[in-house]
Amino acid sequence: MSHIDASGIRKVFDLAAKMKDPIDLSIGQPDFDVPEPVKEAAIAAIRSGPNGYTVTQGIPELRDKIGADVAARFGHADRQVIITSGTSGGLVLAILALVNPGEEVIVFDPYFVMYKHLVTLAGGVTVFVDTYPDFRIDVEKVKAAITPRTKLIIVNSPANPTGAVASAAELRSLAELARQRDIVLMSDEVYRAFCHDGEFHTPAAWNHDVLVVDGFSKAYSMTGWRLGFMHGPARVIQEIAKLQQFTFVCAPHPVQRAGVVAWDVDVSGEAAAYRRRRDRMIEGLGDCYKIAGAAGAFYLFPEAPWGTGTEFVAEAIRQGLLIIPGSVFSRRDTHFRISYAAADRTIERGIDLLRRLAHRTT
Repeated sequence: MSHIDASGIRKVFDLAAKMKDPIDLSIGQPDFDVPEPVKEAAIAAIRSGPNGYTVTQGIPELRDKIGADVAARFGHADRQVIITSGTSGGLVLAILALVNPGEEVIVFDPYFVMYKHLVTLAGGVTVFVDTYPDFRIDVEKVKAAITPRTKLIIVNSPANPTGAVASAAELRSLAELARQRDIVLMSDEVYRAFCHDGEFHTPAAWNHDVLVVDGFSKAYSMTGWRLGFMHGPARVIQEIAKLQQFTFVCAPHPVQRAGVVAWDVDVSGEAAAYRRRRDRMIEGLGDCYKIAGAAGAFYLFPEAPWGTGTEFVAEAIRQGLLIIPGSVFSRRDTHFRISYAAADRTIERGIDLLRRLAHRTT
């Protein structure tokens, strides 16, 4: 644990709790409420009795519903589903189950903050592949990063923190490379409902052995409910289930019941709202900030117009704007993350202050 720092995002959360009426564009959490039918399903489950343990893999009703969708999309006879305690719980299980001490995990920089710390927890070594300035996947860079110790590649599209969405060609090349080199490819797809400019693509379409990590947190605003899932080759899912049995035990039972209902809820309205907010942020900031990616999720990752990312964010926070320095997600300290999962009034206040900050020099 001495090799793992406290989350820089949590520090901003703590700061936000102490500020009066901050302009909060920091939190990677949907601002829409949980859909009413999902709430009612959870309440009904709590009242009617299914509050005990479930089987480790998750209740059959939810696994079957997700499994039917997975089978229709991929047709992989060997692919199984497991329900996890959030997408983060799935990441914990997958990395601990797959990575031996000393083995290497390739991660694209910028990256979701949890990846490198979980690799450290497993005793592995994180190998970063740079994607600046456009946050695209260059498979030639991945090839150059592979060594005999490479065990796992993690890809996240749509991506946190950049909002970048990988193309079908990029993901196909990555999937084929992983298969050729006998390396596990894990795809973090928790933002797949939010592709603003085109279709969502998954590397599992081109490689039957891809392990997919997903969840209900972002699409259904269920971040605090801790409901995720994974699907992948049976031999891998069975090992992950074994580890879940001795760690999380199972995902919360009433929440799994609610997940059965959530799976059929249409979230296209929320996705359209995020797209409109993305467009407004680009319209308001595009002439004074360099912004790449931004095709999905609900994040922008602009380059700081002066100073380091940390210096710029410190000044923004002094003026009441909560954003996250890019160094939390990267080896570079040149950018910062904005979450536009916020009310329109908050977004407008943020645009106004960011425009003023852009024209400062120190």
